[in-house]
Amino acid sequence: MDISKEDVKHVAKLARLEFSQEEIEDFTQKFASVIEYVEKLKEVDVEGIEPTYHVHPIKNVMREDKVGKSMDRDKVLSNAPDKETGFFKIPNVLD
Repeated sequence: MDISKEDVKHVAKLARLEFSQEEIEDFTQKFASVIEYVEKLKEVDVEGIEPTYHVHPIKNVMREDKVGKSMDRDKVLSNAPDKETGFFKIPNVLD
């Protein structure tokens, strides 16, 4: 599969990135080498090999959910730059 400069421009547009002509040429080569490597991986015989999702065996360590002593609300809010009705007040992220 060949990667064209137009492919790189399209991906950049989707990612809302702007590249110079030099960067577009550089990424075209880099993307092409990634695709080439993936194509090589398709040639590997993996019949009978279990998928590896993580290199280390992982299990979720859960603890019992217990009610404990909380910090004093006034003490917690004492250094807050802005607070309202007993809560931290933060600026709107979305308008």
